[in-house]
Amino acid sequence: MALLQIAEPGMSAAPHQHRLAAGIDLGTTNSLVATVRSSMSTVLQDDYGHALLPSVVRYTPDGKVIVGHEAQAMQSTDPVNTIASVKRFMGRSLNDITDKAHIPYRFIDGNLDNAGASKRVLQLQTRAGLKTPVEISAEILKSLKHRAEKSLGGELVGAVITVPAYFDDAQRQATKDAARLAGLNVLRLLNEPTAAAVAYGLDNKSEGTFVIYDLGGGTFDVSILRLSKGVFEVLATNGDSALGGDDFDHRIYCWVLDKVREASEHFAPLSEEDTRLLLTKARQAKEWLTDNHEAQIACKLSNGTLVDVTLTAPQLVEITQHLVTKTLSPTRKAMHDANLSIENIDGVVLVGGATRMPHIRHAVEDYFKQEPLTNLDPDKVVALGAAIQANILAGNKNDDDLLLLDVTPLSLGLETMGGLVEKIIPRNSTLPIARAQEFTTYKDGQTAMSIHVVQGERELVTDCRSLARFDLRGIPPMVAGAARIRVTFTVDADGLLSVTAREQSTGIEAHIEVKPSYGLSEDEITHMLKASFGSAEIDKKARMLTEARVNAGAIINSVNAALAVDSNLISQSEQHNIEVKIQLLTSLIQADDADAINKAVDTLNHATEAFAAARMNASVSRALSGKNLEDIKL
Repeated sequence: MALLQIAEPGMSAAPHQHRLAAGIDLGTTNSLVATVRSSMSTVLQDDYGHALLPSVVRYTPDGKVIVGHEAQAMQSTDPVNTIASVKRFMGRSLNDITDKAHIPYRFIDGNLDNAGASKRVLQLQTRAGLKTPVEISAEILKSLKHRAEKSLGGELVGAVITVPAYFDDAQRQATKDAARLAGLNVLRLLNEPTAAAVAYGLDNKSEGTFVIYDLGGGTFDVSILRLSKGVFEVLATNGDSALGGDDFDHRIYCWVLDKVREASEHFAPLSEEDTRLLLTKARQAKEWLTDNHEAQIACKLSNGTLVDVTLTAPQLVEITQHLVTKTLSPTRKAMHDANLSIENIDGVVLVGGATRMPHIRHAVEDYFKQEPLTNLDPDKVVALGAAIQANILAGNKNDDDLLLLDVTPLSLGLETMGGLVEKIIPRNSTLPIARAQEFTTYKDGQTAMSIHVVQGERELVTDCRSLARFDLRGIPPMVAGAARIRVTFTVDADGLLSVTAREQSTGIEAHIEVKPSYGLSEDEITHMLKASFGSAEIDKKARMLTEARVNAGAIINSVNAALAVDSNLISQSEQHNIEVKIQLLTSLIQADDADAINKAVDTLNHATEAFAAARMNASVSRALSGKNLEDIKL
């Protein structure tokens, strides 16, 4: 009897064939690609033995695109067409970039029409035309894909791509779009701290509660994970999506400029080439000071100015201490969210090239009262973890299959009547997740409902970030409150949100995948969280007032509709009494006293009790009119 070979759709039919998959760390400064070979995760090198690929893309005069070391070497001579640190611009608008003066690129705030809607897309002007951060990132991913397929000798079935834990929907979607442009099948977007924990946990067979402190070139993440029997559960996450090694470079750059200005009476403005040259020198000095006491910064600018200054390790600590302190604030918040103290932490894992700086390591050690774990290369650990997860998701057998439980960094909800936010998925909820809640109509005969999806921690829509809007149409006309609309929020393992609204009686449905044109800045995220903590009592009172107003309006509409149909069931004096109570409640709706509104609602309800009873009796009489006792079936 012949045996049938069964395989997943799109996969090879051979049941034991190893499927080629890769983990990609798409970094701000450097990017890497790794894979699993002989059950070991390993970083793949290029033809020259380099594991790190500088995340630099250059558009040459002859129309070529160069990625990596060769492009990096041309940063100072061709800064406008040589783009570095593009990850910091992913999912961002022009307004999100606060320090344009010291970035040697020409930004364009594009307005692209998408299905009739205005969409703001950041673009960079190059000799190859306008390029979005997504297109530039795709070139880096293409290079990594080529390296992997050349090294592995075949086509990749897919890749796991890592993103900062604090990347929002727009930034994650931009990363996925870049992968699609690069021809990659994304098996999953994986949070960088979680990837690091995977690599570290499997390497050390560790269990317990660990802090992943991830300071890369452009982003900072801190995640607290519990590792137990193959389950990696993220307890809390926090961070800063606009803080990284680039900021240390920029601080050194500013320090150098100050020194040069002090020594020169007439200092001409810097050209784009000079700006990039000094930023490159600043990065080199920072890296040199990792293992040395002082670094010489010497070069000649295009205006003839000679730069020759010495930066010592203590000076570097002094001028960047505020940046180190800035990483500890999200760390404290994550610890608070996880309801943990320093004594509960079993280990601290350092991730990201910027954690090589000695004063970063000292600050982490002082805060957690223990020496950080650094036995894995901080530059490579994220890619190694991503490769392990890619190997599993590709369908290759693994005795150490993992369950990864990430979280969403901010609450997700929708707008209800009165501009209130109803949170559907609270922040730090484990991913993937789906939550549903039922809503109803506000007015009689309402046949459509507008769904407004928001993100944030406050009670009022005006204090949160709008993500998307869509309409559910075709609701059967009913009295207010009779319709049942079930709204479902789904956040997948990549952290991407989709929302579905369904009218229960007819089954009509509307659906949207939330793809904002650009995302939240770190200041906005921080402001949202701070505001939610500091304004809790104010928000509570505002919500109570708004709910009272909405409730009062609904009751007034209902009573007026009933009077218009059945006022003949009560005396004129009773009707007058009800109308007086309606006028009083109407006047109070504009006031700022929720208690007074609620008392007036109770008064109106009491005044209409006899009317409601009369309507009920009349309704029953109409239903029984002309029928015999035998016709009534209980």
